[in-house]
Amino acid sequence: MATMFSVLRPNTVEEARADLSRRTLAKIPGNFARLIYLASTRDYNSARYYHSGLADRFSPEVSAKALELAHREVFRELVTVSLAHLALELELYMRSTRENPEDFFRAWQAVEPFRVVVPVGTNPTSQALFISNVRFALEVLRANQHSPQDH
Repeated sequence: MATMFSVLRPNTVEEARADLSRRTLAKIPGNFARLIYLASTRDYNSARYYHSGLADRFSPEVSAKALELAHREVFRELVTVSLAHLALELELYMRSTRENPEDFFRAWQAVEPFRVVVPVGTNPTSQALFISNVRFALEVLRANQHSPQDH
C-alpha cells in the first residue's frame, strides 16, 4: 500500500529523479556519458524508459517519467554548451569506453551512434544542432589525437 500511495503523491517523479541523480548519474563521469546511459534505458521499439532499481523503489511509470525528464535535461545541457566544452565531454566519454581512439572515431563517424541518444520528440532544430556539433567535436578530437601539443 505504501508504494501505491507514493505513486499518487505529486512530487514522486521529482523524488525518483533525485534518486536517479544521486544513486546512478552522479557515478557517471560527464554529461555525454550520462546522455548515453539515459538513452540506453529507453527501449528502441516502444520508446519507453525502464530502470529496474528505480521502478522497484517508485513504480515503472514514475521511473519512466523520471528517466525521460533526466534524459531531456542532460540533452538540453549538451545542446547548449560551447563546441569546446562538448569536445571535452566527448573526450571524457571516449576515454571511459577504453576503446582504441582510432576505432572509436572510425565507428562513431561511420555509424553515428550519437543519433539515437536524442530524446524522442526533440525539436528538429535542436536535434540537427546536436548532431552537427557532435560531428564537429569528433573532428576536433581526432585532429587533437594526431597533434597533442595543440590540445
